[in-house]
Amino acid sequence: MKKFRAAIIGCGGIAGVHEQVLSESGNCEIAACVDIIPERAKEMAARIGCPAYTDMQEMLEKVHPDTVHICTPHYLHVQQIKAAAEKEIAVFSEKPPAVNREQWEELQKLSEKVPIGICFQNRYNPNVEKAEEILRTGTLGPVAGVRSFMTWRRDAGYYSDEWHGKWATECGGALINQAIHTLDLTVRFLGKPDTAEASMQNHHLRGITETEDTVELFLTSGEKRGLLYGSCAYVTDEPVVIDIRTEKGNIRLERDILEIQTAEGKERFVFPEDPKLGKSYWGAGHKRCINDFYRSLTDGKPYRNDVASCVNTMSVLLAAYDQNRQKLQKERTRI
Repeated sequence: MKKFRAAIIGCGGIAGVHEQVLSESGNCEIAACVDIIPERAKEMAARIGCPAYTDMQEMLEKVHPDTVHICTPHYLHVQQIKAAAEKEIAVFSEKPPAVNREQWEELQKLSEKVPIGICFQNRYNPNVEKAEEILRTGTLGPVAGVRSFMTWRRDAGYYSDEWHGKWATECGGALINQAIHTLDLTVRFLGKPDTAEASMQNHHLRGITETEDTVELFLTSGEKRGLLYGSCAYVTDEPVVIDIRTEKGNIRLERDILEIQTAEGKERFVFPEDPKLGKSYWGAGHKRCINDFYRSLTDGKPYRNDVASCVNTMSVLLAAYDQNRQKLQKERTRI
């Protein structure tokens, strides 16, 4: 079996998850890590036993990795994917795939040159896969609607770094960062959207962050309707809840549980997650998602989370920000 030489670009929080998965995979070695903060790159490099760089281009020239993992602030993703693609290096990128329409168009073109995988890891959650399997059988009838709820907590400390909470670097807030996974699953279960209507607010940290902490979405797909509510202004991190209403019943996804409610009664499935990876309220799908990317490279087959698979999610994301980027309410009304 081919052993891939991977490089991690960006050594912040989420990079540690990639480091763990790659180190345990058996078919990868981490050949380099890159971060513009030298101390952060050196800390990861010392842990792994690989060279540290502060410049991605220099690393690509000297190390020539087989793959790169993009774990950097949102606005950098596409330009760094392009740098790797120009050297015919496969890319696995954290979400979001892109932050505006120009970047999204460029990313789709780059995906024709090299394999590009996007980390929508919740598609690999066992209860999500079970829901898709049930829907494919048709036993519950067609989907009529989907509603989704994400309520997490992000306080001022989360935004104390150089990029979170800023339009120029995070390029959005609750939707593009936290609720993007919930959006992705909502759209997958609903089907290709015909229309999207969004409203956004900054309720919790107005004056500290520029971007939205709360988003509400209304989607249509033919006669089907979808609702999404996502907020980082809650008092704790609660598990995401997704309800899929079908002609003959309802499927509910929450944490590692799937429940089916029909006229005949309720059926419950539990899929215990790996407690050593990820957080309980967003699942441990990174391992399956990343390992599947490398299986696709080994087998020369299309990757399930390729750029093309993100088209519907990105169409809603970009429409939502087109509608709201300049419209966040400035003051709270006293009542």
